[in-house]
Formats: sequence, C-alpha cells, structure tokens
Amino acid sequence: MAIIKVENVKYKYPDTDKLVLNDMTFDVEQGEFIGLIGKNTAGKSTLCFALAGLVPHFFKGAYGGKVLVNGLEVRQHEIGEISPHVGLVFENPFSQMTGSKYTVYEEIAFGLENMGIDREIIVNRIEESLELLDITEIKDKNPFDLSGGQMQRVAIASVIALKPSILILDEPTSQLDPQGTEEVFKVIENLTKEGITIIMAEHKIDKMAGYTDRILLIHEGKLIDFDTPAKLFSREDLQDYGIIAPAVTRISQSLGIQNKENGLYPVTLKELSREMGDKR
Repeated sequence: MAIIKVENVKYKYPDTDKLVLNDMTFDVEQGEFIGLIGKNTAGKSTLCFALAGLVPHFFKGAYGGKVLVNGLEVRQHEIGEISPHVGLVFENPFSQMTGSKYTVYEEIAFGLENMGIDREIIVNRIEESLELLDITEIKDKNPFDLSGGQMQRVAIASVIALKPSILILDEPTSQLDPQGTEEVFKVIENLTKEGITIIMAEHKIDKMAGYTDRILLIHEGKLIDFDTPAKLFSREDLQDYGIIAPAVTRISQSLGIQNKENGLYPVTLKELSREMGDKR
C-alpha cells in the first residue's frame, strides 16, 4: 500500500506565472528509499515542501491536485497534524539547530519536550536516536562544535526522535565532504531497515545510484521518469535534463558492458564487476 500518493499536483509561488510543480503524479511504498534528482531549477525543494505540508500552508500560491501522506490529504490538514507523520531535514543543518541548547542530547530532546511527551518516553527516544545515528559518543558536545557530517546526523536524530513514518531530506549532503556524505547515506540506509520511508533530494548521483530503491527525475516541474537506478541511468537523454550518469555507468557505456538479460548498464562497481565476470 502506498504511504505517499501524489495526484496531479500543480503549484506556483505567489506573484509568479510559472508552475514549479506541473501535474505530478506518483506513489511511494512504505520503507522505500526514493531519490529525487534534477537541475537546481527543477522543483525538487518545492516538492519536498509539498510532501511536508509547507506547500500550500506556509508557502502560499496557486495549488491544485492532491498529496496524501499516511492517508492524510495535506491540503485538508494543518502542518501540526502532518508533522507527526512527516519529518523534514533541511539542506543546511545550521538552520535546523535551535541555538538554545548546549548539548546534542538537549537538542534532540527539544522537539519532544515541546510536544509534551512524558520524560521517560523522551529519554528512551533520545537514546534510540543516538544509537541509530551512531552519535552516542558526542551526546554531551555542543552541536555547533561538531563537524558537518556530525551536525547533519544530529539534525536527522532530532527529527527521527519524533517518530515520523516518512523522512524527507532536501539535499542534506550539499555542504559535506566525502566522509560526511558517506556517513549520512549509511545512516539513511539504516533508517530504511527500520521501515522508515525516505525521500531524498540530492545532486550526488553516484551515491544515489548505489543506495536508492527508485529515483524520481524531474525537470522544470514535470515528472520525467520514476524507476530503478539501472533503468533511469540507462536512458540516453539524461543530459537533456542536466543529469550526468554515474561514473560506473559512463564507463560501462564506453566499454559496451550491459546486462545480457535486460540490456541495462551497471550503476555500481559491484554490478560492473559482476557483468565483467559474466563476460569472461
């Protein structure tokens, strides 16, 4: 059963004429890790905001169609009703820190305390989030003394502690080095094993190819394709949408290495090694 349903969604910001989301329709199943790719002007962030209810409740403008999360139609429910189901992590972790807490532990507790949750439950959720995000050893540090990767994991932990069934991340690794990026992707992979549905907008194509179940490609507000990494990155017209296929895929294309059963190109080193082994 689909945990997210997007039906013919159209949206444009106030005082503009161009649709940022143009007749989008797709479903996401529970526990999937969905990648969202496209150029900077494609509408990725706006789609993230729409799934979290910020569009149309916070960002006004012309809105049509339906977004349903966990059976709730976003337009008919306030953000306060949607937020227990959908957690949103912004691109810059600095913007997610409250600035009023002196330790990572207190930062994660902030949202739970505002919800009026019992102390015993708060403690249990914080401990679970610290362990899940592998940041227990930094729980007593100041959030602003952390590396970018650590801070982003704290931002994710503060959202995960609220127990959303859907987690939306808007380019969470854009300001991180390779190590920080790998940390975040490993964490997201672990979250999907917990049954959490992930939507991640991201420019790091090679990472998306290796971790996601399906990838949604959008261009100028329109849904171009929504398929597995192998099928999507085997398209011959990706550059028309400002997308460069993963390095492994480009190497495979230059060498003519394809899956003999479906004709698709490898997207990871593991897949490439397997296909090359089959050729020997």
